[in-house]
Amino acid sequence: MNAITIQAPGGPEVLRLQETSRPTPAAGQVLVRVHAAGVNRPDVLMRQGKYAGSGDVTGMVPGLEIAGIVEACGPNTPRWQPGDAVCALLAAGGYADYAVVDARHCLPVPAGLGMVEAAALPETVFTVWHNVFQRGQLQPGETLLVHGGSSGIGTTAIQLARALGSRVAITAGDEAKCQACRDLGAEWAINYKTDDFEQVLKEVGVDVILDMIGGDYTPKNLRLLHDDGRLVFINAMQGAQAEFNALQVMSRRLTITGSTLRPRSADFKAALATAIEQHVWPLIAAGKFRPIIDRTFSLAEAAAAHQRMESSAHIGKIVLQIAE
Repeated sequence: MNAITIQAPGGPEVLRLQETSRPTPAAGQVLVRVHAAGVNRPDVLMRQGKYAGSGDVTGMVPGLEIAGIVEACGPNTPRWQPGDAVCALLAAGGYADYAVVDARHCLPVPAGLGMVEAAALPETVFTVWHNVFQRGQLQPGETLLVHGGSSGIGTTAIQLARALGSRVAITAGDEAKCQACRDLGAEWAINYKTDDFEQVLKEVGVDVILDMIGGDYTPKNLRLLHDDGRLVFINAMQGAQAEFNALQVMSRRLTITGSTLRPRSADFKAALATAIEQHVWPLIAAGKFRPIIDRTFSLAEAAAAHQRMESSAHIGKIVLQIAE
């Protein structure tokens, strides 16, 4: 089979299309013929050798989410049969013709979605559901602030928060991105290159912040939160170090939390998949949420897909289309 492998930690040029052996599903796993694979920021960090817990990435096949058809099932996979259309979360291995997946981390391709759209779901939906709704405890009527609102994570968070009755503010880097977020339901869309989000929102305040920026955003985030507010980190693209006033956190009962998905246990991800199928899949069926696709690339164009990801020019998800 064909797969994209990382030749050595480095730039997009280290991604190479190679012929490799097709994997065999073990107990509790299914083999999926991959039709599409989502491209995510952690894939870039993995390629660079900077993703937490990735170890030596030489020879690894990146790719954290796929959609395709079940080709074969290992023992103890009672839910799935060959021919089933699934999307799935992986720790790695999605940029390939075939991938083996923990059967519990598969979800049915939602009715009405194609493989490209389905491949854009797992990494972002798992991340948003856990961080915004489980860790952040966003409630109907509360306000969510999403930094990086036009990203795959951001466009997912906007739609899910709006569908479940919350108000949304976002930051993004240009007017086109801000308008795209308004079109998805964001009430406040702030161009961080021209406006200070803290000044714009200080009279409004927010209850939950989903932050992938870190750095000097941190004290501003904390000042914006209502009492009992929650700041949730999923990345720190502008720096992991920040200063803040601990007395402010104490007196206003603020919560600072965050998570990374890939290192979590298989049992945790299985439980998260169950919750997502229960809470998010009905929203897709009702037409209240649909992944936003920026651009598709072929498997051989994985390096170009990474270049687009790193340019931050995209709105929504970048997807590799691997099979018809």
